[in-house]
Amino acid sequence: MSVAMTDHVGPWTVDQVLALPEDRRTRYELLGESLLMTPAPGIRHQRASFRLHVALDAAAQAAGAAVEVLEAVNVVTVDGLFVPDIVVADAGATAEDAVRIDADAVLLVVELVSPGNAPMDRTVKPGYYARAGIPHFWRVEFAPAPRLIMLKLSGSRYIEQATALPGAVTKVDEPFPFSIDPAGIAQQ
Repeated sequence: MSVAMTDHVGPWTVDQVLALPEDRRTRYELLGESLLMTPAPGIRHQRASFRLHVALDAAAQAAGAAVEVLEAVNVVTVDGLFVPDIVVADAGATAEDAVRIDADAVLLVVELVSPGNAPMDRTVKPGYYARAGIPHFWRVEFAPAPRLIMLKLSGSRYIEQATALPGAVTKVDEPFPFSIDPAGIAQQ
């Protein structure tokens, strides 16, 4: 059953958001009981997300990690419902064709910062991901050049593990061995 947004009154629940009709032009997220809607990402964003997804998937397979790398999947936390650009989740949690993954099965979330969502991706979402106990949070910044900031959960907040800058290969060992030079992720 779908819920028409124009008919909705009051706070939202995860089930109500997941019941909304699929819309490829809009991402729906739930922050507390408030529905957030953002437009679908642009081409540069999608290109970079795809390329990073492919690189993460190849590294996970090479390491024999029992994970699955997914793009734009619903992640349920105690504080709501988020749709990270890339999610690395325990393979057991993705065995069924579900529409959501619980945060406790997520090892890594990646957000690609676009001008319209920068405050959410840099400040708001990391706090909620940390509160949910997601061990790794990575953020792709496009300006002035593509770079990948890799953060690891320490206590109740993320600390920088590494920053991958264009023109150099950066290596990390968690959540599995991964190397990247972010120079090519957004190029045409």
